[in-house]
Amino acid sequence: MDITTILFDLDGTLLPMDLDLFSKAYIGGLVKAAAPYGYEPNKMMNAILEGTAAALNNQGKITNEDAFWSVLVGIFGDSVKNNYHIYDKFYQSDFQNIRQICGYNPRAKEIIDLIKKKGYRTALATNPIFPTVATKSRIRWAGLDTQDFELITTYENSHYCKPNPDYYREVLAQLMLSPEECLMVGNDVCEDMIASTLGMNVFLLTDCLINKNNEDISVYPHGNFDELENYINNLGKE
Repeated sequence: MDITTILFDLDGTLLPMDLDLFSKAYIGGLVKAAAPYGYEPNKMMNAILEGTAAALNNQGKITNEDAFWSVLVGIFGDSVKNNYHIYDKFYQSDFQNIRQICGYNPRAKEIIDLIKKKGYRTALATNPIFPTVATKSRIRWAGLDTQDFELITTYENSHYCKPNPDYYREVLAQLMLSPEECLMVGNDVCEDMIASTLGMNVFLLTDCLINKNNEDISVYPHGNFDELENYINNLGKE
């Protein structure tokens, strides 16, 4: 079956970054934003980590957003959701400064433009532990537009996270596609290449490679953006 749709990871793929550095800055920023409203920093940091873990381990009965906030409500009470304006303000202001610790690769937009010109459908299969506002910001940091993607996974519209194969099953259901019609492009061996177990085609982008288990990556098509471009050109669409 011919590939019709190309799915992209965001962090470390279209948007170059050191994920650990980004995560520390992000969580630290959230904690700092909440502190003036009486949220003790260490308690808030632990709550965010526990909430994120709940989203990562979500098994589909609720959205990842609900999984995250149910933890914070359990720790701080219902008032924590009533104070959501704290986080809205953070995403509009201090969160934007985190862009400075991320990279930028113009090849990301070139690849997206190429595949759209060739007539492929595109979707952003980024791990849905972030709200839409944070994901849209990171898309812009990569030099892209939300309109570049037919689907963008966020914690509001997803019920699973990577590397759970059900995350990819949900994406396929939303796009009404079979696995064989898709190519998944990502930089994380565990989180992105797991798509191959469903029958998806995969390409491992190695610019910001994450390979926590030191797997043999030679079993996957892999390389930098130039090699990705060659791979896409060889798929057959003119």
